[in-house]
Amino acid sequence: MVSYIDELKAQMAKDVARVTKVTEDSALKPQEAKSTQVSLDSVTKANTAKVEVNVADQKLDNLKDLFITPPKTTGEIKINNLVSKPSNESIKNMMDDIKDEKEADSLINKWESTGKLVTKYGDAEIYRVPGESLLYYKTSIPKPSPSQKLIINTLKEATTRLVTTDPYKIRDENQRQNLYYQKILEILENAPEINVPKHLFDFYAKAVVTEMVGFGMIDSLIHDNKLEEIMIIGPKKPTYVYHKDYGMMYTNIIFYTDEEVQDIIDKIARILGRRVDISSPLLDARLPDGSRVNATIPPASIDGSTITIRKFREDPYTIVDLINFGTLNLETAAFLWCCVEGFGAKPANAIISGGTGSGKTTLLNVLANFIPDSNRVLTIEDTAELKLPIKHVIRFEGRPPGLEGTGELTLEVLVKNTLRMRPDRVIVGEIRSAEASTLFTAMNTGHDGCMGTLHANSARETLVRITSPPMEVPLMMLAGLDFIIVEKRINTAKGQVRRITEIAEISGVYENSPQANIIFRWNPQTDNLERTEQPIVYFDIIKTYTKNTDSDIRANLEKRISILNDLVKRNIRSIDDVSKAIQENYAKDKMNM
Repeated sequence: MVSYIDELKAQMAKDVARVTKVTEDSALKPQEAKSTQVSLDSVTKANTAKVEVNVADQKLDNLKDLFITPPKTTGEIKINNLVSKPSNESIKNMMDDIKDEKEADSLINKWESTGKLVTKYGDAEIYRVPGESLLYYKTSIPKPSPSQKLIINTLKEATTRLVTTDPYKIRDENQRQNLYYQKILEILENAPEINVPKHLFDFYAKAVVTEMVGFGMIDSLIHDNKLEEIMIIGPKKPTYVYHKDYGMMYTNIIFYTDEEVQDIIDKIARILGRRVDISSPLLDARLPDGSRVNATIPPASIDGSTITIRKFREDPYTIVDLINFGTLNLETAAFLWCCVEGFGAKPANAIISGGTGSGKTTLLNVLANFIPDSNRVLTIEDTAELKLPIKHVIRFEGRPPGLEGTGELTLEVLVKNTLRMRPDRVIVGEIRSAEASTLFTAMNTGHDGCMGTLHANSARETLVRITSPPMEVPLMMLAGLDFIIVEKRINTAKGQVRRITEIAEISGVYENSPQANIIFRWNPQTDNLERTEQPIVYFDIIKTYTKNTDSDIRANLEKRISILNDLVKRNIRSIDDVSKAIQENYAKDKMNM
């Protein structure tokens, strides 16, 4: 019985023979020298007539011959002069990859043949596979043959040497891809010896563009707007994704060597002007489109290199989306709107707490949309994720130390700097360390309306974290904090959902006994955020700063419930439209004063 490896060797021998014949034929037809023409050199045949070799060795020798540089021909640009010769080791590795690929293809075919199609959109198909707890996500990925891989690699190296412009200096992604696409077509058209039929020009050009200025096999995942997270967990394992409708899924994208994963990491690092190596095996940064990326390589990640990309939404969620998702209800949304705006007198200071992926930053972005345009807002983040439709906003981003250990910009330094810039509001993307004390100093020195996020699972836990190392905020400084909003990702019969589980008001600080009084609590039975019997002290504070009575405050809440309800009914949900409705309401309120 013929084994798969034997079949592979025979097929590759045929591929090599075909390419050799084409290059020999072309060598008999000299081309007229042109300065703009790119041509492949004639292939030098190995002298193997006197030596008996097996099929595998003959295949390796022939593949090497494709890249041996013959004597130069005057007036022509030789592709063989632009590309390097692969070693025996690299060609053998390619054979090993193919072996792994067949095993993976068999598994993928099983998933698709036994699975039931759940939904399909664009290039994506989602299946439910019997016996698997997670759904299976399939996307179209190119499957070049061994000979096609050689051509793609040759084109990549030739294009790298012929295009002198740094691709990432071209900020527009479409222009960047078009530049390389046209250059590759030019190479193919002026290199008939490569024997690529015209109907395959587009295939090769797109394959090379995807690898050179895209993200290779995960490029289609990057462009799927329904994916929230992309997770490469190492070689010879499926890539995972987190879908906004279906949660965690495994995919048909599998990297067969750690070098393939590291190639993507190196590409990301080059885009960002960073370097990832053994001495610095971690990368935490932001892609040009705003997506957050974390990458690790050995020895930090024991089983191989990993990449985690948290995708940036070009169309951010708004308060209307969160109401539709059930994250909070109209009453709570109107209450938080009043707190952020502060009834025109005293905006509340708030911390949003929750676990990883619970939606803290999304909620922070949504609440920041309630800030009046008249305010000067300064945001500080480790990795810039906030997208605010505010006219007067200045954004700051932290920076890790460089290779020499210098040039670090900590959040603490940035927060201190913002206090010298006359801010009306300071927003910190994620509070982790010493910047907490600086932020709370701002809260206690007249900078109302400050907000930030923090990792904690409850309001009480949030207080403990704030007052413990490494934050160590003095107990008395908690007096500047008005509310803690807790959001969680919860498994329900509907799947994974995000819910605000409690809103707590801080009291008892001056008595040296800080308390987190729960004023709204999520009821899992009704899946609703309900008002508790705890009084809201913040309303009493508002009455001391304004002429508002209890009935005025109630009328204000009801008015905003009505505005939000109207936006929900009319499905007005884009960030610009929602912001416009909010700012128009502020303008009307000023005219009626």
